[in-house]
Amino acid sequence: MNILVVGANGQIGTHLVEKLKNTETYKPVAFVRKEEQVTKFEDKGIEARLGNLENSVSDLKKSMKDIDAIVFTAGSGGSTGTDKTMLIDLDGAVKVMEAAEDMNIKRFIMVSAFQADVRENWSEEMKPYFAAKHYADKFLMNSDLNYTIIRPGMLENKPAIGKIELTRALTEASDPMTIPREDVAQLILEALENDRTYLQSFDVTTADQEITEALKGL
Repeated sequence: MNILVVGANGQIGTHLVEKLKNTETYKPVAFVRKEEQVTKFEDKGIEARLGNLENSVSDLKKSMKDIDAIVFTAGSGGSTGTDKTMLIDLDGAVKVMEAAEDMNIKRFIMVSAFQADVRENWSEEMKPYFAAKHYADKFLMNSDLNYTIIRPGMLENKPAIGKIELTRALTEASDPMTIPREDVAQLILEALENDRTYLQSFDVTTADQEITEALKGL
């Protein structure tokens, strides 16, 4: 099963590509925007395809040949302005969805943002980012794609803990809720063909349930 990882050079994407590579079931295909990133992945024996989320839907479709599922974990990054946030996190994401539909690729996993579905909990300084994620998620939920939307808490570069909590009903964000990036990657891996995650969206943070057990509660 060929999995296109959009944002493969990012931190979650890098963890995910490695995890996919170490399975017998999945083959990762890294979608990246720079030639040196293509070389980096190819040197590890991982197929990489060059593309740009600011390009047309037609251009994006060229990177989706023989793909069975898509994971979108790209982002404009914290150092860019609102314009790039809208072009990458919103319009770029939507164009990937449109291209997936055109290519009849049904399975789509979106890495969104914690509480992106609850406007009242958006921090003032990051409102454009949350808005981009919110409306990209809305578009995905209204598409014909078999989606899973994962909204992780504050991302950390700590070693994997492997224990999480999923919730679809959180309405108030209080204490900072965190999760290692590697645990998000493991959750994506386990969600790919888990039918309990199909057409689902949820927040996820570190807690006390093994990932496999947490998914059984959906």
